[in-house]
Amino acid sequence: MNKKTQIITLIFLLLGGWMISCKNLAKTNKKEESKAQLSDDSLLTKIQHQTFQYFWDGAEPTSGMACERIHMDGNYPENDQAVVTLGGSGFGVMAILVGIERGFITREEGLARFQKIVGYLSKADRFHGAWPHWLNGPTGKVKPFGKKDNGGDLVETAFMIQGLLTVAEYFKTGNEAEKQLAADIDKLWREVEWSWYTQGKDVLYWHWSPEYNWEMNFPVGGYNECLIMYVLAASSPTFPIKPEVYHKGWALNGAIAKDTVYYGLNTVLNFYEHGNDPTGPLFWAHYSYLGLNPNGLIDKYADYWKLNQNHALIHYKYALDNPKKFEGYGEKQWGMTSSYSMNGYAGHHPGGEDLGVISPTAALSSFPYTPTESMQFAKYLYLEADSLIGKYGPYDAYSHSSKWVLPHYLAIDQGPIPVMIENYRTGLLWNLFMKNEDVKGGLKKLGFSFPEK
Repeated sequence: MNKKTQIITLIFLLLGGWMISCKNLAKTNKKEESKAQLSDDSLLTKIQHQTFQYFWDGAEPTSGMACERIHMDGNYPENDQAVVTLGGSGFGVMAILVGIERGFITREEGLARFQKIVGYLSKADRFHGAWPHWLNGPTGKVKPFGKKDNGGDLVETAFMIQGLLTVAEYFKTGNEAEKQLAADIDKLWREVEWSWYTQGKDVLYWHWSPEYNWEMNFPVGGYNECLIMYVLAASSPTFPIKPEVYHKGWALNGAIAKDTVYYGLNTVLNFYEHGNDPTGPLFWAHYSYLGLNPNGLIDKYADYWKLNQNHALIHYKYALDNPKKFEGYGEKQWGMTSSYSMNGYAGHHPGGEDLGVISPTAALSSFPYTPTESMQFAKYLYLEADSLIGKYGPYDAYSHSSKWVLPHYLAIDQGPIPVMIENYRTGLLWNLFMKNEDVKGGLKKLGFSFPEK
């Protein structure tokens, strides 16, 4: 090759490299421009669509219900990918309603899935009307959650019933098939023996096992995620509890109302019953309120809107303060709840069990309470840190301080996201659940006031 040819070749190589660089730069700019043009409304729809898919495409095939967990890396503990969760499925049926309303699926597709789920639940293991925490998806038989936790789980059952009653309200005035679905759900609702789970005392017990009876001995009282269980138990048309069970058991004879002040905000109710920390993980502000509308919901112990809004704002203010100096905490990254953690599973919350882990469901499911702060977090995830996003939306948890994230999902964390975002946007699930006549009667029986439409 002569010198002239070498020079020409070099020029072409330089031009080619420059053109490739320009092309890559154009792609990058286009991607950044696309991100910048994503409206707040479109972002919320995207989050809802991805998290809805966990309960649609990701459902267990035999039951149509939610898998307890989905690990995108295929690494499952004890080969449990066929385990379905009752509480997570209760959240999931509400997410499917969101899918219908948002046009992700048709009404007919949603109906067919609900028929499958309700048919499955009518044949699955139940214990005095209560389903267990877990079922083996292909068989419908109980999958023990723990050695003695192999029977009825009244809390998980309450989460399932909350979702099913919401579905029934959606379809009850529809065509014959839809009316039949609502009737089938009503039958399941009437079969739950809420009052039996009191053991004749003034409190509800979480578990019963045909093998171990009441040995788990878990009376549910003091504020946590279980308010919906007491509301439904009081609302039951067949096996209702007396008001005393709520006031003496759940409300601890009034001690539940001994609040404190944390980061300048009243906790409203007493979180100390569960440890030494003045507040808890944020799922306490979500699980009972996917259908139960806290707007204007008041009894002699609390204003439940103020309770939940302050709970979320305390988490936000804690992240701003960041007393343990974890990387990333601040106005764009906040919110802790029970979720995966570096060493398994942990009940992350301000103060005590703060391990530097952010759980996206905490802030995203708090949209009704903290729309500005939750949107800041959503934009961080989707516009700045998309490595934390996968097929079914944000991964369950991450820690910048520990350089830790896994492509893992949990139904109980993904489910509240599309539901609470929809409640923020339209009030869909709140409006449906609060129309239920049994529920309205139960709330009044317990001394609640609430807006009636």
